[in-house]
Amino acid sequence: MKMRVSLFATCIGDQFFADSLADGVRLLRHLDVDVDFPRGQTCCGQPAFNAGHMEEARKFARHTLRVFESSDYIVLPSGSCAGMLRHHFGPLLGGKENGAESVLGAKTFELSEFIVRVLGVTKLGDGLEGRRVCYHHGCHALRTLGVRDEPLELLRQAGAEVLDWEAAEECCGFGGVFSVKVPHVSTAMADRKLDTLPHPDCVTSADGGCLMQLGGRARKRGLAVQFRHLASVLWAATGSATGGNPRV
Repeated sequence: MKMRVSLFATCIGDQFFADSLADGVRLLRHLDVDVDFPRGQTCCGQPAFNAGHMEEARKFARHTLRVFESSDYIVLPSGSCAGMLRHHFGPLLGGKENGAESVLGAKTFELSEFIVRVLGVTKLGDGLEGRRVCYHHGCHALRTLGVRDEPLELLRQAGAEVLDWEAAEECCGFGGVFSVKVPHVSTAMADRKLDTLPHPDCVTSADGGCLMQLGGRARKRGLAVQFRHLASVLWAATGSATGGNPRV
């Protein structure tokens, strides 16, 4: 039987990165994974959690537990939301869900993490041959999930040159609520990253929020830099991307 995966789209993915979500599904199916999409899914509750609205966050968390109860694996194109499910549902719900939050956390993975750690795949194809890529390590993927080498390995094995970037592991300044409450600090953090950026063909990351932050600031500054979600870049890595999925 094929491995069964449920896609958790995330709010930002649904609203701003629909093409990348589709690319993530294409990629998983290319790897012989059966992907479904539970239609009852909503926000994971992280915005409410970060803003201190714990009761609202608990409602989202309990709903998510119910929606993904029967899923074998949950894969997200977001280190941020994956970190919320895996590490924050337990403390948030206080162990009152009969262990369901621990079960959910154990089967939750960011996309590149799932491909490497669960599927055992490090070589997707040669579709990135000769491309110069900068990778932004989102804070939650890197620091909460411990996902660092997986996306880099997949990019390099597909032929990409991953450029040295001194600010690659620094926060972009988005942080959801943070960027709204302290916009001047948030902007300065984005500028710091862009000021140190080499000259890649594209910048990619596992987190859409970070790409929106950096891409928006780059456009404001008139910088001709392409920002693409990791799901789309990895789909291009297979060499199967066509039509609406331009080469990186």
